Amino acid sequence: MTDAERWYRERYAATPERDALFTTLSGEEVRPLYTEEDLPEPARIGLPGEFPFTRGVYPSMYRGRLWTMRQFAGFGTAEETNERFRYLLDHGQTGLSTAFDMPSLMGHDSDHPRSLGEVGREGVAVDTLDDMETLFGGIPLGDVSTSMTINAPAAVMLAFYVVAAERQGVPPEQLAGTIQTDILKEYIAQKEWCFPIDPAMRLVTDMVEFCAERMPRWHPISISGYHIREAGSTAQQELAFTLKDGFTYVEHAVERGLDVDAFAPRLSFFFNAHIDFFEEIAKYRAARRIWARELRDTYGARDERSLLMRFHSQTAGVSLTAQQPLNNIVRTATEALSAVLGGTQSLHTNSYDEAMALPTEEAVRVALRTQQVIAHETGVTNTIDPLGGSYFVEALTDRMEEAAYAYFAKIDELGGMVDAIKQNFPQREIADASFQLQEEIERGQRIVVGVNRYQSVDDAHTDILRIPPELERKQIGRVQAVRARRDSAEVEEALSELRDAAASGRNLMEPLLVAARAHASEGEIVESLQRVFGTYTETPVF
Repeated sequence: MTDAERWYRERYAATPERDALFTTLSGEEVRPLYTEEDLPEPARIGLPGEFPFTRGVYPSMYRGRLWTMRQFAGFGTAEETNERFRYLLDHGQTGLSTAFDMPSLMGHDSDHPRSLGEVGREGVAVDTLDDMETLFGGIPLGDVSTSMTINAPAAVMLAFYVVAAERQGVPPEQLAGTIQTDILKEYIAQKEWCFPIDPAMRLVTDMVEFCAERMPRWHPISISGYHIREAGSTAQQELAFTLKDGFTYVEHAVERGLDVDAFAPRLSFFFNAHIDFFEEIAKYRAARRIWARELRDTYGARDERSLLMRFHSQTAGVSLTAQQPLNNIVRTATEALSAVLGGTQSLHTNSYDEAMALPTEEAVRVALRTQQVIAHETGVTNTIDPLGGSYFVEALTDRMEEAAYAYFAKIDELGGMVDAIKQNFPQREIADASFQLQEEIERGQRIVVGVNRYQSVDDAHTDILRIPPELERKQIGRVQAVRARRDSAEVEEALSELRDAAASGRNLMEPLLVAARAHASEGEIVESLQRVFGTYTETPVF
């Protein structure tokens, strides 16, 4: 009998337990005690900057350089968001992260009938090259790192960005940043698409190929578990589906004829930093280990940079509550700390008022200051992977990895990730997990402070950001003015060439750049491609 077994029988078993769920947020059982017997072989943990990178992708981690502090920003027209960008840069932000409005995410222009009431509401409206130039006006694109959260029409937005940089005298080779482009998670979770799955995957691969050849500092895909988790998945599902999406992009690029080491170093990831502190840390550590092993052993990567899973993280939007919103500051701080202790490369902290509206400047400032306090006051950046070797964390990391491989096997049985999505497998798994969690909350088994326990009938008033309706009319006027002054024949010629390229199987990035220079709008470009690719209708999952 081990000391732990003796302790449990003689000491702990005779002690009453609280009536509580002793599980992680994802339902993983948490034992009362973990010991050295739960530690894996030392080689599975490794050292920072060395295979399998469980403890971090860089040898010095935050002793060498802090994570990039990004704050997601975007609302109204390009002018308003440009002002917010400048505000954030003035307050110490080190990278720009762009949120687009719903019409832009869906490939619609602001004057499209389906855009009514949504223009500029949850992000910035970008319809044309003119908007992209205004968005980054006065910001030297060769000196900043820019992240753009857009997927289905990502290639269009990248074309606008590249041409906007050209007009600043900055070539594509000098541009640094990331565009999300993760179309598979759209069909799984976020539900913003323009085309059927197969041509959409072709467009993603076109971007990967273009960036490998022309944009060596640019990340063409940010493989995103964030939205999978926001849709209601468990941490294990977020990890497994995100990684399997990533492997699928690798496979398509290799099938295109690209060497894995020509593009894999520029793939990045985007994870959710949820409220279950230790589970999240284990998720990040397992993710690095799995990615490194599979890129080396399955896909034949030889460049060590291809093995490095570098990821952005964002605190969990679904953990924010409209009730007692100031409590969200505590939630966000806890989630941000888990991302830092898990070794993130960049971080966005949600604002306390985002359960109700886009954040106010005060709320954004508090969110950014949260990262700065963690970085400069808490001491957690002084040593690398301070929780490495923790009995509990290492055991959770192993369980997380095992759960991911179990999902990989199920997906492979279905024919791979694209076929699994077409069969609604990940969608159904997420729906079931979300339903189970909501049941636990409604039954009071899982406590959410201020929602199902410790409620207050007199919540203080919270000022929220309101988007003036006239901004929609202003943006509609902008896109219509662009159409009025451009060369219509040049636009039609560019769109015709784009359709020909789509039909012939050629890489679409150069025709997209031509269309951007001609001032074709996003909606016109997307509709032209839909004439070749068709559209997509989801089979619902209940």
